[in-house]
This record gives sequence, C-alpha cells and structure tokens, in this order.
Amino acid sequence: MNAPHPSSPTLLPEGEGSNPLPTLNPKQLYEANKLAKRLRRQVGAAIADYDMIRGGDRVMVCVSGGKDSYGLLDVLLRLRDKAPVAFEIVAVNLDQRHPGYPEHVLPGYLAALGIPYRIVVQDTYSVVKRVIPEGKTLCSLCSRLRRGVLYRVAKELGATRIALGHHRGDILETFFLNLFFGGKLKAMPPKLVSDDGAHVVIRPLAYVKEEDLADYAEVRRFPIIPCDLCGSQPTLQRKQIKELLRAWEKQFPGRSETIFRSLQNVSSSHLLDRALADFAAITAPGVAVEDGDKAFDPE
Repeated sequence: MNAPHPSSPTLLPEGEGSNPLPTLNPKQLYEANKLAKRLRRQVGAAIADYDMIRGGDRVMVCVSGGKDSYGLLDVLLRLRDKAPVAFEIVAVNLDQRHPGYPEHVLPGYLAALGIPYRIVVQDTYSVVKRVIPEGKTLCSLCSRLRRGVLYRVAKELGATRIALGHHRGDILETFFLNLFFGGKLKAMPPKLVSDDGAHVVIRPLAYVKEEDLADYAEVRRFPIIPCDLCGSQPTLQRKQIKELLRAWEKQFPGRSETIFRSLQNVSSSHLLDRALADFAAITAPGVAVEDGDKAFDPE
C-alpha cells in the first residue's frame, strides 16, 4: 500500500493527476465556501444519524475517478481533521482495465494528497464483455465483480468500513428502479452489511444532492475520469429514472426532497407486506389508536 506523505494538504495540490485551483472572485469564493460547508454538514449529519464511523475505524474509501467518489474522499479528509473521534482513511481504486482508462490519473492525484492508497488492477472488463451478449446492460455483472474485489481488498487492508460515493439521487433512483421494475419497496440504505457478511458498507453522501457534488467537483477541479469507458448505454433504466426525477423536480420543485423524506418516515402498518404486520391478528380494541385508518387524512 502506497503512503507517500504523512498528511494531506488543505487545498487540492497541483501535480500529476490534479489540476490547479482556479482563481475565484470574492462572490465565487463565498459561494464555494458555502457549498463546502454544506457538504461537510450533510455528510457529518449522515454519519451521526446512522452511526457510520466510530473511533478507531479504518475507512476504505472507494475512489472511481468520478465526481461523487472524489467529493466523498475530499469531504471525509476534512471531517477527519476536526472529528471528535480518531479514524483512518485509506483510498482504494480498482482499475478494471477498461479500454482507454487513464491509469496514471488517480495514482498521481492520491500521491499528491499524501494519504495511504492502493491501486488494484483486475481485468473484470474482459470477463463482462465475454459473458454479457452484445447490446445488453453490462452494469449489473460489472458491479458484482467489482464488489467481490473490493471486499477482498478491504479484508487485506483491515478496513472496518467500506465507504461508497452514492448520493441522494442514487438512493431515489434505486427506490424507483425497484418499484417500477423489481416489484419491491427497496432503496439504498445508508449503512448495511456486505454481501459476504464480513464488512460494513456506508454511504456518507446519503443526504447530498448530485448537483452539489457536480458544483464541488468543478470548484475543486477534480481530474474526472469518464464513467462510460465500457461504452455508452443511453437506454439504461437508471438513466430513464434520472430523467423522470429531473422532470418532476423541474415541474414541482422540492418533490425529490419530499420523496427522500418519505424513505425516512415509513408507516409499515399501512403497507401490504404480511411479514411486517400480522393482519390475521388485527382486532378492534374499542378505543382510539394512534395510527389507524388515516392514510389520506391531511397532516
């Protein structure tokens, strides 16, 4: 594992794999600082609300080269310096050998930050292309293979937490994907146990909007690596859901926020899952109940 320097600088350094910070006028600087504070506040709130990180944890931050994982690493590094508990951060990038992948970018960027990191090279791309027929969606198998590698690396590093860069939009999109195509009320939890049962996976960006991460990436000049190296797939169901949510938000500002809050405010008794409620045992108690037949009553 590489650890070229003992600490990370406050600002994004210049050098291989990174871009110089742009010169900001006073108004731009004010907005940039406000954005950075908002991201730190939201990430800190998510960590506290869901008990994501504890003292002594070694957090493996998965860095793909996209705006979300760059933002996650950047904010966690800043929070670590002021956190009331001590925890470690190690960055991990998986080079899946996509054609055209700029393999020099992330090693240069992470080395300049001066944090422990590991670059893992595993040709999952060839496996996916061999197994998945031409024209079919590659993401599902690619994701499973990637998870397997990351779980192995987390064990090797002694990581107690695996931090992924999924944001609020990803959570909402997953909810609707499962609703429309999977027949399930299921989203992305902010904290869960990994498939192999050996790790705790966390999503510290759960409260963060994708638009804020895009703006932050522009301000910080992260060296973005495109996510479509395996080939553009414009018909992906997730892209369709993203466009649907974007259209809703444009027509009804605040709708995404309302939907997200609903995922934190579930009335399981008003669903139809027999595993969540013993419907056969329901009887009238003869007195008023707290959450009775008020499904459509205004709050």
